[in-house]
Amino acid sequence: MSASSPAPFRVAIAGASGYVGGELLRLLLAHPDFEVVQATSESSAGQPLTRLHPHLRGRTALRFVPLAELQPVDVLVSALPHGALAVRLPELESLATAILDCSADFRLSEPQHYEQWYGEAHPCPEQLGQWVYGLPEARRDALRGARRVSGVGCNATAVNLALLPLARAGLLPADGRVIAEVKAGSSEGGRSARASSHHPERSGVLRSFAPVGHRHTAEVEQLHGLRQVHLSITSIDRVRGAAATVQLFPEQLPSERELWTIYREATAEEPFLRAVHERSGAFRHPDLKLLDGTNYADLGWARDETTGRLVLLSALDNLGKGAAGSAVQCLNLMHDLPETRGLDFAGIFPA
Repeated sequence: MSASSPAPFRVAIAGASGYVGGELLRLLLAHPDFEVVQATSESSAGQPLTRLHPHLRGRTALRFVPLAELQPVDVLVSALPHGALAVRLPELESLATAILDCSADFRLSEPQHYEQWYGEAHPCPEQLGQWVYGLPEARRDALRGARRVSGVGCNATAVNLALLPLARAGLLPADGRVIAEVKAGSSEGGRSARASSHHPERSGVLRSFAPVGHRHTAEVEQLHGLRQVHLSITSIDRVRGAAATVQLFPEQLPSERELWTIYREATAEEPFLRAVHERSGAFRHPDLKLLDGTNYADLGWARDETTGRLVLLSALDNLGKGAAGSAVQCLNLMHDLPETRGLDFAGIFPA
């Protein structure tokens, strides 16, 4: 950084021991405009960050600190478990000019919806609706200069981005009814092992995880104003990734040419959305294999003229575009930085 360059924004990451925390560290340690100065973990306080995130060897000498030792910073990014920031908000918001919360604490705008989907009353309901939903493709203008931003649900993001081209074209079903199925990698379950995530039990699965009632349904309904989102989640034998298949019946099925126009217009100004719809080849539809570690979301479609059904497809890295990548994209917008800064990794192939 030259002598005339502005000083980087000082960042603390609360709850940095998990997979989302590790992805935030990977992205922000390499970011030219942010400096990670603290990272918290209660169980690993005093340990080097690289003890839990060995891929960061040689990139940082920081050690974890307990949450109580956080110092004032420009930006606090919270990767704490759901519910943890909301109960400590008065204490933690005094430490930072801007806060981005990767949990579900402030994603929903209505207290009754939070209670419906999370099974308990929100600890600070007056805050709901005061945070900007952190999906840049849908909330870009509101994110510019924002100081309170929520994260996004990875499965919700896969569905929301699949729907986005049709939403922009005004072609979502009038009755608000869509059926969505997301295939999800094991990292969605977090770092703490459970019976269902123990490797001998998890390896090789194609398992229905949440056939009904998944909490991310609420984000899809809220973002697109839909009334009947039927969402199912299936666990697959993969570490990273969320791939959505969304089925709907528009009043009039667009032609293939019309769909190309819709998708080109929807992705033309979006740096991380790509239309994928090839006539042949192994990768003619969006494919998780190409997206590990990236902030891209690939979008596609298929038409069924016999029934009038339209199938929307999307694929993304649940830890990238579905969590930490979108978070960094939001931080760029919040601080008037180029939106793509620090997010230019294109993935690898073959993988």
